[in-house]
Amino acid sequence: MPENRQIAGLAAPLNIANLDTDQIMPKQFLRGIDKAGLDKGVLWDLRFDGEGRPRPDFVLNRPAFAATRILIAGPNFGCGSSREHAVWGLQQYGIRAVIAASFGEIFYSNAMNNRLLAVLLPEAAVQALMDEAGAGAAPLRVAIDVQRRVVCTPRAKTPFTLSERHRGMFLEGLDVIGASLAHAAAIDAFARRHWAAQPWLRDVARCTQERLDSRSNPVADLDSGG
Repeated sequence: MPENRQIAGLAAPLNIANLDTDQIMPKQFLRGIDKAGLDKGVLWDLRFDGEGRPRPDFVLNRPAFAATRILIAGPNFGCGSSREHAVWGLQQYGIRAVIAASFGEIFYSNAMNNRLLAVLLPEAAVQALMDEAGAGAAPLRVAIDVQRRVVCTPRAKTPFTLSERHRGMFLEGLDVIGASLAHAAAIDAFARRHWAAQPWLRDVARCTQERLDSRSNPVADLDSGG
């Protein structure tokens, strides 16, 4: 099934409450002027010790979880600062969805707007997934059916809520910019009506700056008769 309709793969349990965006993407990885290389900083202090050595007991460092695509997280995942880099870094690391009982509000918006699926389930359902993930010798495989809004595992099928806007964005393969551009014709029509009704507002900043510049230039004032 196309990923627009279903996200499937290995799921890693990350049972840590209040895992904030500073932990998901530490500040020292925010120095670049683009998004490149953010995967290196994802959950740095959990993945590595103070000497930069991998922590072998951390779930994402275990070889069996190298291809993890889904996180089963603790409550209030992504709380803290509004840094969108946390979402970008998780995506670069290969994560396509996070399942939790609650999310930081800004993180949730950033995630959905960038097509990182944030799945809200009741705490009991998340705990059941955690238990199922820890019960087998091999990592748990999870399939999230976006079209039907169901999380599927070998043991259970659990429905989740998702707004029609966000569901439509995922099914159509759109981020928030793409979703906005889908209304380009309506936006252009509104702009034409706006400028027709209020033409004096067009380029007002540029015109004001030109007038101020001319007043600071005596030669320009003479040329214009000012």
